[in-house]
Amino acid sequence: MINVSSIKMHMYCPMKLYLKTHLNGDENIEYSTHMEIKNLKRDIQDMIQKNMRKIKKTMNLDEIENVLSQNIYEYIENSTKTMPTSNLNITQEQTDEINDEIYFNIKTLSIKSKKAMEILNKDGFGIAEMFFPNSIHSYLIKDTQLDLIGLCDKIEIIDGKYYPISIKSSNPPLKGVWSQDAIELVAHAILIEEEFDTEIFVGFIDYQKIGDRRPVVMDINLRKSLFSIIREVKEIAENKKLPNVKKNPKKCERCEYENTCLKK
Repeated sequence: MINVSSIKMHMYCPMKLYLKTHLNGDENIEYSTHMEIKNLKRDIQDMIQKNMRKIKKTMNLDEIENVLSQNIYEYIENSTKTMPTSNLNITQEQTDEINDEIYFNIKTLSIKSKKAMEILNKDGFGIAEMFFPNSIHSYLIKDTQLDLIGLCDKIEIIDGKYYPISIKSSNPPLKGVWSQDAIELVAHAILIEEEFDTEIFVGFIDYQKIGDRRPVVMDINLRKSLFSIIREVKEIAENKKLPNVKKNPKKCERCEYENTCLKK
């Protein structure tokens, strides 16, 4: 069964997928740390949502920001301190980056929520759903007919319609989304369609560094591209086809398989 993460890895570098699939080795600590950071950010969003329900329309921006920030930075500090005890490694630079990202998002959310409360004449409890729709987090979906399995970061449910959301900590392109992010999203969309017997026409990529949500239309061309890539992934994963890949210095220097790959 093909994992959506393998599809994404193939788009980043087919050789990396080949080496990860067919070489014996310990679990990738870097990947595990990345997933822990992602889970940490999800927990923080849940905390901010709860805090939003406490704000009042009579509060000024500083007061709103203070309420939204309650217990957030302490939670980040305590969580990152416990990671080394579980053999994961988060650097001070990564911790600072998380703090900066949350600070920016809370600043932005304070302004938006203040404006919403003024326009709608409601307290935070009454506007929370505008910013935090009903959603399912980290939902694992497996489809035996498609021979596909994936863990969707978030599924938002609005007026009975399902919207897949991918949460990214990477830098976004100037416009639109990265192609690998779009392919990953349409894979999750197809799984959600099968799981919930629904149709999905659009999904979203949340680029958290800049607090920007960008739409992706689930059109026929994107779906065809996905199934073409799935065939390539199966050739590598199941038939051990060695891909022909040109060296990309920017990608290679960040890859844990660089030395092994160069030998090949």
